[in-house]
Amino acid sequence: MSVQRRRLVSLMAAGLGAVLAASVLSGCGAASSGSKNVTLHLVAADYGDPKTGNSSTAYWNDLVKSFEQKNPDITVDVQVVDWDHVDDKVSAMVKAGKAPDLAQIGSYADYAAKGLLYSADDIFTVSMQADFIPSLVKAGSVNRVQYGIPWASSSRLFFYNKALFKDAGIKHPPTTWAQLAHDAAKLKENGVKVPYGLPLGTEEAQAESLMWMLGAGGGYTDAVNGYSFSSNENVAAFSWLKDNLVAKGLTGPGDPATTNRRTVFTDFLAGNAGMINGHPTLLAQAKAAHIDVGVAALPGQNGALPDTLGVADWMMAFKQKDDHLAADSAFLRYVYSSENSLRFLDQYGLLPVTTTASQAMERNPKDKDMLQFLDRLPDAAFYPVNKTSWGAVSDQVKKSIGAAVHGSPAQVLGTLQRFAVAQGGN
Repeated sequence: MSVQRRRLVSLMAAGLGAVLAASVLSGCGAASSGSKNVTLHLVAADYGDPKTGNSSTAYWNDLVKSFEQKNPDITVDVQVVDWDHVDDKVSAMVKAGKAPDLAQIGSYADYAAKGLLYSADDIFTVSMQADFIPSLVKAGSVNRVQYGIPWASSSRLFFYNKALFKDAGIKHPPTTWAQLAHDAAKLKENGVKVPYGLPLGTEEAQAESLMWMLGAGGGYTDAVNGYSFSSNENVAAFSWLKDNLVAKGLTGPGDPATTNRRTVFTDFLAGNAGMINGHPTLLAQAKAAHIDVGVAALPGQNGALPDTLGVADWMMAFKQKDDHLAADSAFLRYVYSSENSLRFLDQYGLLPVTTTASQAMERNPKDKDMLQFLDRLPDAAFYPVNKTSWGAVSDQVKKSIGAAVHGSPAQVLGTLQRFAVAQGGN
């Protein structure tokens, strides 16, 4: 497990105890740890790569240092863990009775259902809580109480290589699946290695699958939030993929059932893929790689989709025997200030989770490429992360849904439906 850990020790100035107990956060309203020498333990996911020098550790080092200077009665101990292990790390800590005070990971609902988390009402002022984007508040709520605090967000759009399109005589991005298949065939005829990159491997099969389900009017859940893997719409989406892209060799030389997202992203950045679904970070990477990239709405069965997939990662505050709520609140109010939030988002090409930060991004000319993703966020469809069963169901989707483009889509999706229901469906 790749773990980077830092211990930050605050220095207490003699004779200032009364002042420190009532310390305030500049620009974030009054907040206090309520006692001296409180130590918070935060486990956070790494959005970068220590090997390339852009690990999230540097961000947390700087932020915690500045926070502790303003709040010398609070020490913050941060562990930055790679995404492959961070959720398991927190889960193991909770099972061992050593939950961190704060965790920034991929899911929260199971902890909320067990009564282990403070609510957003406990942490933030009314005005700060109201600043979160409503679609993210909904995704972060269980029984209408918000426990998942959105940390960073993203939406997905359709990417295409303009140069490859031009060489193949394609003038416009596809808006329907039929047009996409036609364009993929033309790209293949023109020698493009990966006409459409279809990553249904274990890395992020749940994302690619949901985008195709949305294109047929389906999704992971129905109108009453029950699982709907085996719906007619979802079966139709995978049947179309199987018959019109995979069977015709339009997804490249690899097996899409085991191809991971990083593989198709690498192909796209190398100029070897004509079309893929991508996120804001990929757009910046493509431009840096001098790819003439086009971005459009996701093609659907009958036309371009008005919505898309939205993805959010979550911050949460665990209840402790030694009540650290006041310190949790002080730290998170500081973390979620627009200045500190935007620093992180800018570094990793992610979208804001608050209206204030969104407006700041809209005003900044350097973020103009991000606006097309930001505009889709309010109406985006999110994973059912507020279901306690979603973690297990998502893992099963990653492992098995790729088989739907080889065998019987109805059978594969039906098996997933039964698995989901067996988890309790909640």
